[in-house]
Amino acid sequence: MRVAALLVAAGTGERFRAGQPKQYVSIAGRPCVRWAAEALAGHVDLLQPVGDAERLGEALAGLDHLPAVPGGAARQDSVRAGLEALAVHAPDAVLIHDAARPFIPPGTVSALVEALSALPGAIPAVPVADTLKRASSDGRIEATVPRDGLWRAQTPQAFRFATLLDLHRAAAPGATDDAALLEDAGLPVSIVLGDERNVKLTYKEDLVRLESVLLPMLLPRVGSGFDVHAFEAGRALVLCGITVPHERGLAGHSDADVGVHALCDAIYGALAEGDIGRHFPPSEAAWKDADSARFLRHAAERVRARGGMLANADVTLICERPKIGPHAAAMQARLAEIMGVEPGRVSVKATTTERLGFTGRGEGIAAQATATVLLPP
Repeated sequence: MRVAALLVAAGTGERFRAGQPKQYVSIAGRPCVRWAAEALAGHVDLLQPVGDAERLGEALAGLDHLPAVPGGAARQDSVRAGLEALAVHAPDAVLIHDAARPFIPPGTVSALVEALSALPGAIPAVPVADTLKRASSDGRIEATVPRDGLWRAQTPQAFRFATLLDLHRAAAPGATDDAALLEDAGLPVSIVLGDERNVKLTYKEDLVRLESVLLPMLLPRVGSGFDVHAFEAGRALVLCGITVPHERGLAGHSDADVGVHALCDAIYGALAEGDIGRHFPPSEAAWKDADSARFLRHAAERVRARGGMLANADVTLICERPKIGPHAAAMQARLAEIMGVEPGRVSVKATTTERLGFTGRGEGIAAQATATVLLPP
């Protein structure tokens, strides 16, 4: 059986209120739609995204998929547009999946496809366990609704392709899901036992639930970095992205931000991608007096490009002077801003060497850093 999947990603996610469609919200370091696409990709022959082509192209970079087609005013319109795009490929079966459901439990797709050998449609669903109440508009309970035989539908939903395409072409607006079209036509739809982990991202509270499901799928990788720069007169002192008042700056090819350089090496180390010199050779004139924020931004982007996330970063500056404490909070905020993470994932602190060694003699500043990233196996 040749199976296609329709990834519906055209919604605006108004209830989520994140300033962007919920399918592009980052969960454990990757867009929600990316998780959903990867969950489908290993089970289907064709993957057809529906939605904004540019944004989907960025989110799904590196995955094998058909060109995205624009969505419609309603979900039903978007699904029909995707089915029409798939028609030329004539698959035997099609899975319709919401891009806002990033986790498809193991065994779900195979059970759905197997069910299609007997019936024209199948959906995953979980039985309703809570007591149901019907209430008036003012919040008063009117009745208790029997829950026997009630199920909560999930996606992906599976159908024989030709059947679903014909029904969509003939359907009036208003279907809440694709199984409803078969139900209205008098066609049987099977229920495959779903999974509570198949959470749809609807409200911000759902992010916590989804990260608890998806984070165990990422492996922790730890890297360390160390850097040293000597003091030099006539230069600004830049530490962890902040210009710190001091009579001397640090010598170096770039702006010599020793804290950022150590952190870059820690991140590259966690990725097993060498060090900062490999990516930005000091022999190249392009990096002369360069803002080291550019280097750190690149390191953070490499984490995201690998489908990972920065769990935390810890930088220790080693010097007698200047005093770092008054500037630590600003440094923490700046590093977090550059890397695109919450400030709570970044630590900046300082120590001295009790006047021992070159830092103790006031000849320069050293920095060490540790970074933990979470990457797909």
